[in-house]
Amino acid sequence: MKIWIVWLPNVGKSTLFNALTNNYWADAQNFPFCTIEPNVWIVNVNDERLEKIRAAVNGAKIIPANCEFIDIAGIVKGASADEGLGNKFLANIREVNAILQVVRVFEDGDITHVHGKVDPKGDIEVINSELILADIETVEKKIATDGKKAKSDKKEAEKIETYKKVLAGLMDGVLTSSMDLSEDELEDIREMYLLTNKEFVYACNVSEDMMDASESDLQKLLWVTGKVAPVCAKLEADMIEMTPEEKNEFLVDMWLVTTGLDNVIKASYDALGLQYYFTAGEQEVRAWTVKKWATAPQAAGVIHTDFEKWFIKADVVNWEHIVSEWGWSKARVAGHVRLEGKDYIVQDWDVMLFKFNN
Repeated sequence: MKIWIVWLPNVGKSTLFNALTNNYWADAQNFPFCTIEPNVWIVNVNDERLEKIRAAVNGAKIIPANCEFIDIAGIVKGASADEGLGNKFLANIREVNAILQVVRVFEDGDITHVHGKVDPKGDIEVINSELILADIETVEKKIATDGKKAKSDKKEAEKIETYKKVLAGLMDGVLTSSMDLSEDELEDIREMYLLTNKEFVYACNVSEDMMDASESDLQKLLWVTGKVAPVCAKLEADMIEMTPEEKNEFLVDMWLVTTGLDNVIKASYDALGLQYYFTAGEQEVRAWTVKKWATAPQAAGVIHTDFEKWFIKADVVNWEHIVSEWGWSKARVAGHVRLEGKDYIVQDWDVMLFKFNN
C-alpha cells in the first residue's frame, strides 16, 4: 500500500511523517517548502494480535503488514501553474494508491498558516482545485494525442468520448472519483492515473482535546464524505522516544485507546478496501495484505503466484482460537480448524495454512 502525504504548508505534515516513521528524517520547520525532495519510509502496521499468535505457536519472529508513506512539499494555490514547487511533485503522485490529505484544525499563533487563517474546508477546496487543474491538463493532452487515431478506430473514438465526459466533469469542479462512470469508462481512463480518481484519506490534525472526536463530526467539520482520522501530530511527536510500555501508559493517561497514527493507517486500509490475514509457524508469524472479499486462492497468491494457481484447500482458524489453544495442534483437536475451499472469503481474523499441488 503506497500512500502520498500531501497538503498545504505548515499544517503539521512533516511532523506527522516524523512520527509515522519514528525518526527525525523529515525536516519539520516553521516555513513553507522545507520538504523539497520526497521522504519515503516503510511503516509497520501495529497489531497486538501478532505477538499473541507468535507466543502461541512459538514463532521465531514477527513480520507485520506495512504501508509505504511518501512525504513531499506542501501544495499551494497555483501549484498546477507552477506556483510554489509546481508540478514537480504532482507528477510524482500519479501511481500511488491513495492520497493522505493532512488538514490543519489546531490553532497555534506561533505556527503561521500559509493563507493567514485556519480554515480546513477552504484548505481542502484549494488542494482539490489544484489536483483538478492538473488532471484537466492531463486529459486535454490525451485528447489531443489520441484524437487522430479516433478518426479511423472505433474503440479509440469511444475512449475519446469518455475523456471528453471526464474533462467536462473536471471543468465543473467535480472529482473524477465522484463522477458516474461505468466500469468500461473507468478502464478507459485507468492509464492516465488521474489524481482526482484516487481514494482520499483525511488526517485531521487536531489539538489534544479533540482526539476523541468521532469520524462523523470530523466529516461535518471538513465537509467531506471520505475516511477521516483524528491525529494530533504534536502528541505523536511527544511519543517518538517512548518505549512501547511508556507509550501505552501515556495513552491510558490521555484516555486514548489507539494512537492517531494507528487511526490514520486503519482509515487508509478501509478507504482502499484492504485487510490482512495471518500465517503462523515456528519460523515466523506474518500479516499479509489482501483486498476485502478476497477468496482463499487470491490470498494465497499474495504469498506466491504459484500458490494461487495450484491452490487446493486451506486450513483456517480464528486467531483467538489458536491463541487460546496454544497452537495449531490443540486448536485442531478442539475442532476450531476448518478446511476451506476456493470459494472461501478471507476474514481479517483468519490464520491460514495453504495446501497446493505443484
